Amino acid sequence: MTHLEHTNRNAEKIAAACILSISGGFLDIYTYLFRGGVFANAVTGNMVLFGFNIAHGQWQGCVKYIIAITSYAIGVFAAEFLHQKMSAARKIGWHQTILMLEIIVLLPVIFIPYGKMDFIVNSLISLVCAMQVQTFRRVNGLPFASTMCTGNLRSGTEALFRGAYYKTTAELTKAWHYFIIILCFIAGAAAGAVLLKHFGHSVFFLVPAALLAVFFMVTTKRQLAALRHAFRHNQPSSESSRRISR
Repeated sequence: MTHLEHTNRNAEKIAAACILSISGGFLDIYTYLFRGGVFANAVTGNMVLFGFNIAHGQWQGCVKYIIAITSYAIGVFAAEFLHQKMSAARKIGWHQTILMLEIIVLLPVIFIPYGKMDFIVNSLISLVCAMQVQTFRRVNGLPFASTMCTGNLRSGTEALFRGAYYKTTAELTKAWHYFIIILCFIAGAAAGAVLLKHFGHSVFFLVPAALLAVFFMVTTKRQLAALRHAFRHNQPSSESSRRISR
């Protein structure tokens, strides 16, 4: 197995997919309930609401939806650009780089108050969700999405039918993978609604924390060792530090 294959297999772990789906559900309920009724995780709902606002001449409403849609497209473009530019020989691969970018983009959201700046938050979250769904596309070899569930429900139900009809254990296993992802997404949305209501805006920090956990899940021991080595190598020696202080 090559280093790249090992890295990709780590990125397909069911545990990582579950955490990404929980954070996806959290982000969806967060933007819809607390940031102006926008679905930042996927564009279909935003396109419908964009059309609704056009039909009623609500041009201010149109703006927030078109910004979210455009941000999502930019996120897909950015993820693919990084995928093409990054070499498998790098200490940190495509999946890890995207996760770090997601964390960096989401952290400022904690400090943006509700209200007039919601369109900025929705744009950032749409960007993040697009990068995530474009990068993490498989769980144990099966195609899936961590920020939306329509495709997961279709694939899971199809696998369930095939497993029951043909009495195939492999298809039933596939169905289990999809339905556990869907349950995690719902759990993330439910937990988000409860936690945000009772503990306020600061609870949002749980999303970057979850993405950081996934970062360590999908990073190989070899990559972590290389990162530690690079970090130590870049640290100034005590003698150099004394010279600088003088």
